[in-house]
Amino acid sequence: MKKIYLDNAATTPLRQEVIAEMVQVLQNDFGNPSSTHSFGRSAKTVLETSRKSIAKIMGCNPQEIIFTSNATEASNWILKSAVNDLQVQRIITSKIEHHATLYTVKHLQSKYAIEVDFVTILPNGAIDMTHLVDLLSKDSKTLVSLMHVNNEIGTVLDIERTGRICHQHHALFHCDTVQSVGKTEWNLHELPVDFVVASAHKFHGPKGAGFAYVKKGIVLQPLFFGGEQEKGLRAGTEAIHQVAGMAKALELSSENLDAERTTITELKNYCETQLKANFPQVRINGTDTFYNILNVLLPFSEDKTAMILFNLDMKGIAVSRGSACQSGSVKPSHVLAEILEEEDLKKPSLRISFSHYNTNEDVDALIDGLRGL
Repeated sequence: MKKIYLDNAATTPLRQEVIAEMVQVLQNDFGNPSSTHSFGRSAKTVLETSRKSIAKIMGCNPQEIIFTSNATEASNWILKSAVNDLQVQRIITSKIEHHATLYTVKHLQSKYAIEVDFVTILPNGAIDMTHLVDLLSKDSKTLVSLMHVNNEIGTVLDIERTGRICHQHHALFHCDTVQSVGKTEWNLHELPVDFVVASAHKFHGPKGAGFAYVKKGIVLQPLFFGGEQEKGLRAGTEAIHQVAGMAKALELSSENLDAERTTITELKNYCETQLKANFPQVRINGTDTFYNILNVLLPFSEDKTAMILFNLDMKGIAVSRGSACQSGSVKPSHVLAEILEEEDLKKPSLRISFSHYNTNEDVDALIDGLRGL
């Protein structure tokens, strides 16, 4: 049985070139980058070359890129440090953010009694910009945390407009860009954003590698103590092979961006067309969504809903009903709960997410699998 992977918003398969790069580094550049001998200098060169490569693609200075284990770690650090070190008294976010943001904000509210405001979500899954402006009219040291591409429904935030509004009101802007780094063009120095975060495994790189962009001039306190790694902000010997794999993955994603974006967009459109042809009552959750994420509400009865993922998995087809981080939960998606009626939450919504490795035949197999439920 051929296995079909349509859950690329959860994680992506590694490119073969990335695997080769990581193996080469593991074999030849195993030195500690903090050591002064040739083995250490070789590893240090790999580390800093990777940083320069990522910074060039992201349109920022290498000094503004801090390596982390993933975006969850990066967002935790930024949000906590904003309260502890930058005197942020209030955080504005939304109820459809990733739990890496929502749970951290909840913790900060509990521990430091900071004020938390949630911007209204429109029925199509977009942020209500008018409400954001209203919230920012209050005079207190504020950080706004809103994601670029929603990881469940794929709605896209206008970063430039949002950042401009934030800075007009003297607020800091943290943006979770996990779903869009490696899948669109970047020039951070032209965007009014103070912090962004990314995870390598979302763009065909290794798990366990990520980075934070911290705008020049913003001083955060260390995430870990114990060494001078990452400008003293994240102590601990760096995982050179992970960083090199992440840089290689981002380089390849950037080089192939136009062609792969076209392929994936056509694939998503084909999938949407086939779903509507076979299930006329199907509905798309969210509008103007990112080109690799399709979240659909299926017109299935309640008895089919409970086992839908299991039955598709038995046919070798991998999709999800929401964030992979919440896949073991019996609760409805917190994202869909903001935009769907109570009755629709009982019906199955599937998140289908594509990569350039997918084909029309994969979509056909998914349609056949759904028809056979």
